[in-house]
Amino acid sequence: MPVAAIYHMTFFQAIVIGVIQGITELFPISSLGHTVLIPAWIGGTWRLLVSQESQAESPYLAFVVGLHLSTAVVLLGFYVREWVRLVRGGLRSAWRRRVVAPEERLAWLIVVATIPVGILGIVFEHQFRVLFAKPVAAAAFLSVNGVILFVGERRRRLVPVAAAGPSVRDTAGRDAAGAASGHEGERLATIGPDDELELSRIGLVSSAVIGASQALALLAGISREGVAMVGGLLRGLNHENALRFAFLLSTPVILAAGLLKVPDLLGTLGNGIRMQVVAGSIAAVVTSLLAVVFLARWFRTRTLVPFAIYSLVFGLASVIRFGLF
Repeated sequence: MPVAAIYHMTFFQAIVIGVIQGITELFPISSLGHTVLIPAWIGGTWRLLVSQESQAESPYLAFVVGLHLSTAVVLLGFYVREWVRLVRGGLRSAWRRRVVAPEERLAWLIVVATIPVGILGIVFEHQFRVLFAKPVAAAAFLSVNGVILFVGERRRRLVPVAAAGPSVRDTAGRDAAGAASGHEGERLATIGPDDELELSRIGLVSSAVIGASQALALLAGISREGVAMVGGLLRGLNHENALRFAFLLSTPVILAAGLLKVPDLLGTLGNGIRMQVVAGSIAAVVTSLLAVVFLARWFRTRTLVPFAIYSLVFGLASVIRFGLF
């Protein structure tokens, strides 16, 4: 199929894909998998987009990955105060050549976690996306994503209580107090000293392993946030801090992935779809913001289980749909 077919992407399709990207990039259910599966389920001209995604030079793939910039901007803005603290802490620690405060340790943990997934992404990103960005493969890996989330939740029960951080009851009580004092919105986007200390205790080796595991998101259907959250849970974080840790780890990766596609979108692959990229990016910003606020509230008292069930059901249904028919 000629690559030129992608130039017929409508603004409506661009906005819909932007909405899908904004939600599923932050939900632990894989944005790349859904940008393959949902158009494939709709069929017609939407199916043409999926066919384009598995080509070596794919404007649609550049479009989808380029939308990552929107999500990264939302995450940076949402946790802007924490990122300022982390950058200052990292620079201060580098200048002194020693780590003292929790924010300094957390800054280096993020650096360590980003290195392996960054290297793997640079080396294998394009090949993996071209090879596995197909409905059957995306459906199979989405099912695997559900298994990962289920196993993570089950294994978390074996983590010693002393290492598991604040309980759901404690978290709920703290949230109720925050709401009563009128600072609930501030609490959503703030990582307090206790949370920062808990995150900084993950450890360098564990951070590197969790960071490397994010490379599984190169397989359409595996969620970067989901894998990172499971890693955090298995290291004793509660769900709220596991989400924060996943967002902090994924922000540099998502930002880099989007920036790497900018030259493609400014080059020949972007011909005919640049305004669609703008429309899709606006939609992604709005839905990403809604998603991060929703998830910050959700994981105060809830778990990954509903997302695991969804991944398994939608994944298996898609395997049957595209593998048998």
